[in-house]
Amino acid sequence: MQKQTRLLAIAMLLSIIAGLAGPSSAGELQQQLVQESTIEQVMKRGTLRVGMSTFVPWAMKDKTGKLIGFEIDVARQLAADMGVKIEFVPTKWAGIIPALLTGKFDVIIGGMSVRPDRNLKVNFSLPYDYAGQSIVANKKMAAGFSRLTDFNRPDVTIAARLGSTAADAANKYMPAAKKKFFDDEAQVIQEVVNGRAHAAVASAPLPAFQAIKYPDQLFLPITGTFTKEPIGFAVRKGDFDTLNYFNNWIRVTEAKGWLAERKQYWFETKDWEGKIK
Repeated sequence: MQKQTRLLAIAMLLSIIAGLAGPSSAGELQQQLVQESTIEQVMKRGTLRVGMSTFVPWAMKDKTGKLIGFEIDVARQLAADMGVKIEFVPTKWAGIIPALLTGKFDVIIGGMSVRPDRNLKVNFSLPYDYAGQSIVANKKMAAGFSRLTDFNRPDVTIAARLGSTAADAANKYMPAAKKKFFDDEAQVIQEVVNGRAHAAVASAPLPAFQAIKYPDQLFLPITGTFTKEPIGFAVRKGDFDTLNYFNNWIRVTEAKGWLAERKQYWFETKDWEGKIK
């Protein structure tokens, strides 16, 4: 009995000591996490490094080689509100998440759809936009096609961007069709224009723009989009301070109407078309 009493007393003493040390240790750990957060490193560095990939009208180069587009506007405004400079890091889409994880940039702002499989590797912010997939087809090869099911045949070839939600949509909705995947959306469209694929799947409004650009070769077999996907910033996992800032920036900027205004300019007008090559 005396042995048990002594052991209980020792356990209580250790508990008290741990309780006294706990707040100090917790405070030090909290400060360490703050110092190591991406947002803190960005503020110290004075530059926000943004991973992105070019595709119209999200991000593209104008006639002078300067990056423009909806995502570019969003990233520039985010950096301006943080009081830091912006550095864009163009990256092939298929490797953009691995590049984020290895620290080549701080955040992906590139029209990235929030998907469960991606969420296993990165954390996503609140949606700041919603996208959808649509389809543009070759007039001769897809003559008479007017439904998604028309493209779901073994004798049909579909082109899409490698590693994108467009590729996922093509596989899901047209599983019987042959697929051709490319790193660049310009290659995807050219495959259809040149008659090497029946159609291309891509995020709206790119298919509609391409049908206007190539009226003799391309058409829209269906109107609107056939998917709806939330779009978010992607950051490395475990960095809650950075995610908190981005989420609140999105809330405030959305409430001001700025995001809707920029989306309307880039997706519902062609006022910017004269700026690109």
